[in-house]
Amino acid sequence: MPTEPVPQEDVAIPAEPESGTGPTRRTVIATGTAVGTAVVAGTVLGTGLLPGSGTAAAASAPSSRLTVTVNGARHTVTVDNRTSLLDLLREHLDLTGTKKGCDAGACGACTVLVDGRRQNACLTLAVRLEGAEVTTIEGLADGDRLHPLQQAFIDEDAFQCGYCTPGQIVSGVGCIEEGHTHSPEEIREWMSGNICRCGCYVKIVRAVEQAAGRK
Repeated sequence: MPTEPVPQEDVAIPAEPESGTGPTRRTVIATGTAVGTAVVAGTVLGTGLLPGSGTAAAASAPSSRLTVTVNGARHTVTVDNRTSLLDLLREHLDLTGTKKGCDAGACGACTVLVDGRRQNACLTLAVRLEGAEVTTIEGLADGDRLHPLQQAFIDEDAFQCGYCTPGQIVSGVGCIEEGHTHSPEEIREWMSGNICRCGCYVKIVRAVEQAAGRK
């Protein structure tokens, strides 16, 4: 014969103690959540809640006084020793013509001339340029008169989005000054460090050829 089910007793769940010497589970969870939220907020807002971060780290970073000539103008600035030439130009001297592309020396968008030689500004520490002469895209024109290569880029329509154009032009000027313009193949070889994501390479080479002929 079937047996009647035996009724199960209700299991009482002990309530957390209202008082005592140790923290309750609820208190630990609430405290951890509050601390975590404060740390995240401090990190995002830059209030320096994490050791070695925010303003505390910035204040302790070593800096140096630097004198450099940019486009014929002499500048004396104090910069963090980790500051790149690119950031010095853009953030300290307001010369934003030099573009930040990959920031790893792979695209050539930040090409400038340092003592007449082509250089990637993103890979160059500013503090290493004491007494150097830097030429950027802003320093190529003579007043309202464009540099021959700037004019050649217009004549040949050698750009599309224009983001890489300052680096292309400065690199092209260096290429011409170095004497690497005897053939389209030579120009392509010596300009290979400058990437144009729009694919205007044929017209860029023509513009360099045109400017080299004028020179």
